[in-house]
Amino acid sequence: MTEDHKPVAPIGRPPENRQEALRKLLWIGIWLAFLGAPVSDLLKREHTTWATALGWLALVAFVAVYLALVFRHTARPFARATVASILVFLTGIAVVTSLTLDAPWLVLFVYVSVGCGAVLPLSLARWAIPGATAAMALIGVTTRGDWGDFVPGLAIPALLGGFAMTGVRHLVRTTVELRQARATVAQLAANEERLRLARDLHDLLGHSLSLITLKSELAGRMLPAHPDQAAQQVADIEQVSRQALVDVREAVTGYRRATLPGELAGARTALTAAGVAADLPVTAELPPGLPPGAGEALAWVVREAVTNVVRHSGARRCVITLGVFQSLDGRFLELKIADDGRGASAVTAGNGLTGLAERLSEVDGKLEPMAQKGKGFTLTARVPLL
Repeated sequence: MTEDHKPVAPIGRPPENRQEALRKLLWIGIWLAFLGAPVSDLLKREHTTWATALGWLALVAFVAVYLALVFRHTARPFARATVASILVFLTGIAVVTSLTLDAPWLVLFVYVSVGCGAVLPLSLARWAIPGATAAMALIGVTTRGDWGDFVPGLAIPALLGGFAMTGVRHLVRTTVELRQARATVAQLAANEERLRLARDLHDLLGHSLSLITLKSELAGRMLPAHPDQAAQQVADIEQVSRQALVDVREAVTGYRRATLPGELAGARTALTAAGVAADLPVTAELPPGLPPGAGEALAWVVREAVTNVVRHSGARRCVITLGVFQSLDGRFLELKIADDGRGASAVTAGNGLTGLAERLSEVDGKLEPMAQKGKGFTLTARVPLL
């Protein structure tokens, strides 16, 4: 797997590790390049020593608070009072530095506008963004520098950047709601499956258990005086109980039987719900010539592998491929599941891998796990075609 497919961070979720946090911070920090104007103004040494020192302090405080606001609010929103306080603080720094230092500091209003778009609801942002832009233009007229070189060039970025962030905010909110909806659907599906299993077991065992109870009571009453008839009732109880056991086994076997198309569909749902980008085959048609039971064995490979990806790998992307290939040993159907997670320095054959290898061996198949530290885990299953 390559790093090119790794997302910056799951949308609407806080970073899960330091690497994700650094990538997300870098993505947000790229847009700080517009602060080159106030930095250049301070480096020119045209201000007094105290003014320069206070300018650096104000710039560092502005950047730190701005990054904290945008970095966290997309995943774990601040309280309304905290958001209002932060925006007032950023606006205050922008106003004071623009009035006391020079026109290059007007660029801070662009970040105030972007911050308003990122954290305020649209009903407030549609007024706050033009307000910040208008304040920038008004203060630009009073600065000592040539405001004509700054305000027109900053007004459009302030407006576009602010309203673009309202779109990003809407995207984050929609993504979070979609993820919650998927989790709800998965929970409802699990509850429905439990109800169906309970209903089927009730239908299977209700009559049998009632009959066993009735015949047990009859046998108990017949024992003292009619042992032959009691023995017949006990024989009937044995027959009914054996038949009930057969019915339960058939029902459970039907629930446990895995199919490759079904497992691939379930894998897509599980990976998406876990925030893992899923690249799966569009169809799961099995070629002719597979040994009996091969499809079920491959289905169990998908189920076990995807479970490990979701629970343990920390992956951001999972790719499943299914295809026929020709080798010197003959034709094989190959199923490969690869992720870009943490991986491992060595493969440890636990119960899961051992059980999969045993299932594949029953259809003359082979299982090949491969792990690489920091570069993910790959599980390959091959079944010969007759």
